[in-house]
Amino acid sequence: MKKLILIIIIFSSSISIAQVESSQTGAWYMYFYNTKFNNSNWGIQGDFQYRDWQGLGDMEQLLLRSGITYSPDNSNITFTAGYANITTGEFGESDNTSSENRIYQEALLPQKLGERFYITHRFRYEQRFVEDQDFRTRYRYNLFFNIPINQKDLSKNAIYIALYNEIFINGQTEIGEGREVELFDRNRTYLGAGYALTNKLRLQLGWMNQKTVNWGKGQLQFSLHHTF
Repeated sequence: MKKLILIIIIFSSSISIAQVESSQTGAWYMYFYNTKFNNSNWGIQGDFQYRDWQGLGDMEQLLLRSGITYSPDNSNITFTAGYANITTGEFGESDNTSSENRIYQEALLPQKLGERFYITHRFRYEQRFVEDQDFRTRYRYNLFFNIPINQKDLSKNAIYIALYNEIFINGQTEIGEGREVELFDRNRTYLGAGYALTNKLRLQLGWMNQKTVNWGKGQLQFSLHHTF
């Protein structure tokens, strides 16, 4: 229990600092899915996300992403190769958008510490084809925590705390026409709560702060996590 309290304090502290710097709270609406084919090591996974700068009415991004998964025998590791299409809007009254096509590969490594700490490491490598920019790559690492409160697992009726922190590093700094970006791209810190509607469907609500080199912004996150 002491470890749980310490983790919550650390994540909550980072979020509080972020709120002071954020001029306006946005919102992300997300659906995550995954499944395995019958009697096979193969499956599919992906997510659909609508992100808004202010809640609704000012699109930040529309993200559609899907991939093929492979899990080796006698292993908890899942490898994914996939594709994403992203449409990004400008903040404010402008209706201008830009597009990105993205190929990605990732490794997902879940583990359990003690009776209640569900931890997942996600390593992702992206190849990005961003409109009006040179070809780009990016490295991402996400550390997830899910901690059940009213029972010891994440099965039906579980109430749980969800936390994560993800860091993004650019593979190169030059993006074309004399423009440059920093190696550090962004960091995301999240604290939320979830409820398992069934053994395969979980609903989650939380707060995420995203910090880039140029700005920091708070986001409400509403997500549905579906295994079928």
